[in-house]
Amino acid sequence: MALWGTKDSVYADGTVAVNFSTLKVVGTGTTFNTAGLIKAGDIITCGAGQTQGEAIITAVDSGTQLSILNTDNFASGLTTIGPSAAYNITQKPISTLKDTNYEGSEIFGVDTTEQSVANAASGNARKYAPAHAGWVGITSYTDQDGVLRIKTETLVASSSITADASDDVQLPDS
Repeated sequence: MALWGTKDSVYADGTVAVNFSTLKVVGTGTTFNTAGLIKAGDIITCGAGQTQGEAIITAVDSGTQLSILNTDNFASGLTTIGPSAAYNITQKPISTLKDTNYEGSEIFGVDTTEQSVANAASGNARKYAPAHAGWVGITSYTDQDGVLRIKTETLVASSSITADASDDVQLPDS
């Protein structure tokens, strides 16, 4: 199991349900084990806009079932997810699940094109410009004067990020 990979989005077809008591993710319209795309150590993030939480995948059981390590990083109070929840599987750093500085939806796989475009931009688009391609945490806050501030932090520098996820609002490809 790698500490991180290079794919911002490995797989996201169909929908899922997560059973917290069995630690199983059951997919509808999925083919999890096709071509070996999903591996132990990948991260599954559930909910529209990654709002329900995430977990480390421990096994690909079949084309429609995954096993997860635990439910510690799902939203408080949830006992199940689904039956038709949106999801995304990434290879982001496992350490980001315990990072209290960023929510799951605030960590992006930034490829070199996105990094270059963001750094060449002006105005609001420039605010999202990371210092380096790789796994980047991006968060926003309002300062004491009421001004929106964007903070970017390169968590893992890497020029080999691929498989763009839906991050084009913050990090356009062109």
